[in-house]
Amino acid sequence: MKKFLKLLVLVLVLTFLYFGFTTYPKLDLISGFSAKSVASGHFLDHRSKDLIEKTDNDIDMIDLATNSINDAGKFAVSNVYGLKERKAIYREGLGATLINDDFDISKPYLLPKRTKLVNNLPFPYGNNAPKDTLFSNIDYTKLKSAVENSFDKDGGKTKRTRAVVVLYKDKLIAEKYDTGFNKDSKILGWSMTKSITSSAFGVLAKQGKIDIYKPAPIAEWKNDDRKVITINDLLHMNSGLEWEENYSTICDATKMLFQAEDMGKVQMDKPAQFKPNTHWNYSSGTTNLLSRILRAQFKNQQEYLDFWYSAVIDKIGMNSMIVEQDMSGTFVGSSYGWATPRDWSKFGLLYLHKGNWNGEQILDESWVKYTSTPTNTSEGKYGAQFWLNAGGKFPDVPRDMFYCSGYQGQMVAIIPSLDMVIVRMGVKEEEPGFDFNGFLKGIIDSVKK
Repeated sequence: MKKFLKLLVLVLVLTFLYFGFTTYPKLDLISGFSAKSVASGHFLDHRSKDLIEKTDNDIDMIDLATNSINDAGKFAVSNVYGLKERKAIYREGLGATLINDDFDISKPYLLPKRTKLVNNLPFPYGNNAPKDTLFSNIDYTKLKSAVENSFDKDGGKTKRTRAVVVLYKDKLIAEKYDTGFNKDSKILGWSMTKSITSSAFGVLAKQGKIDIYKPAPIAEWKNDDRKVITINDLLHMNSGLEWEENYSTICDATKMLFQAEDMGKVQMDKPAQFKPNTHWNYSSGTTNLLSRILRAQFKNQQEYLDFWYSAVIDKIGMNSMIVEQDMSGTFVGSSYGWATPRDWSKFGLLYLHKGNWNGEQILDESWVKYTSTPTNTSEGKYGAQFWLNAGGKFPDVPRDMFYCSGYQGQMVAIIPSLDMVIVRMGVKEEEPGFDFNGFLKGIIDSVKK
């Protein structure tokens, strides 16, 4: 019996040590992810805690978190086994922000001034009901089958698509939502937000207010190798700065999103590993640094907040969109843009038409060409905050497709040669989860040659 008890004690000690070594350092990130996800999903899209836990937070280790929502106080709290409690607050107009213990929730804050696009036009150029249009060259049976096949059946969790929207020649030709979601559901685009950030720079460039080919205006870089890094290098993820982006472990990206007060500063403080324009390296920190740089272009915080919406988002009627902030008041341009699938499709339409929105040139055509041209060393897969199919990542899809892409399989696909925009929102990445090539091919094949 004594031997058994000693063995049991030894097992418990070893288990505790293993937990302390492998899991405890992750608890802060787990509870941080969970609190932020619950607060955003509940207050922005009115999802229940149960739905969020079952469909947003059912990720390995994230599902260890225990969550609670305070509707009166407008915040969510999460912990893991009672440890590492984190809190995310919600502010109308700003969305949810993950905060630390030092954050002053009583401090006044500014809100973006929004102007809702109001006209009598049908979707997508207005917010009225889409106009019924039948195209003789569309095989609607094939189209319907392709869209339906992207969704799970009978409660399955293999494909996990939440929404599909297809625009063809400026008309809505297909739309479908999973149970619990509809055309008014706001869905997180994750890294599709990077393309929104790029667009803000595009408008500034069109206005002649910024030169992206000049060194980035960062005082901390002026006396070292980083002084030659340009905004163009940053937009192309080609700056040579050190960065690790691996969501399966503790890395620069996860620490930034779930611990940092000033997310843009995390990448700013990293040293140079390579000369600019020689090593492509995907970095969410780079996009948040770009958002921080953008903030410095304005006289005050109010102008910065307003610009994102007045220049692009509300200009094209993406009135559902909210881009959330970090604790410092900078938009999390890498990851935290929420909008309805229909509004995400409007953004794709803007780029499909080379920056023109219903007759108004919001972005120069040259900017759209710039964003969709492969950057050096990316093997044809990345432009300026947009992903590309130039390298043939999707073999059955036209090579001219470029797209916004986000964690868990968010996509706004822009296919100029077909005059088509395809939006897919979900909680499943590519194969062995979701077959994006097959999904896109099925929709494309419905267009008769």
